[in-house]
Amino acid sequence: MASTADFKNGMCIDMEGQYYYIVEFLHVKPGKGPAFVRTKLKNVTTGRVLEKTWNSGVKVDEVRIERRTYQFLYQDGTDYHFMEQDTGEQVSIVKDNITGVDFLKEGNIAEVVVHADSETILFAELPAHVALEVTYTEPGLKGDTATNATNPATVETGATVRVPLFINEGETIKVDTRDGSYVERVKVK
Repeated sequence: MASTADFKNGMCIDMEGQYYYIVEFLHVKPGKGPAFVRTKLKNVTTGRVLEKTWNSGVKVDEVRIERRTYQFLYQDGTDYHFMEQDTGEQVSIVKDNITGVDFLKEGNIAEVVVHADSETILFAELPAHVALEVTYTEPGLKGDTATNATNPATVETGATVRVPLFINEGETIKVDTRDGSYVERVKVK
């Protein structure tokens, strides 16, 4: 058990059976009335952000959550199989519990969030950016760059990304896994 005095950014709490990270908090001591704590909480599984105000001194259930590094092995239907880097233990995670799953290819490293006490896997997330090869895109026409024109491009995982007209097939691009947007062209050495 922890109280509102123990709040810190990144702390995970159990609220009505759901796990939330504290994104930010503020202790407020008004001139009149009791002190309170204003928080912004992010749901661990859904990513939904909500604001909540707590009376000062209220007890909350703190949850121990660990982030572990896993390597993606293969896909089997809707299950994605990962192997822990340190122990070699293999786990399967449902597609809905993986953020950026459209940009996941064999050998990629993902961070898996695990409830430390029960060893339950909550979700997995890819790094913010991954490098992928463009397998198909329409050729851009010379002189078509007066505006920020983009083409749809298919990357090696099968996902479609909007890229600038100068990107051609066979090039490697960096993609933001959180929103699926093009970041930059990657020079292959």
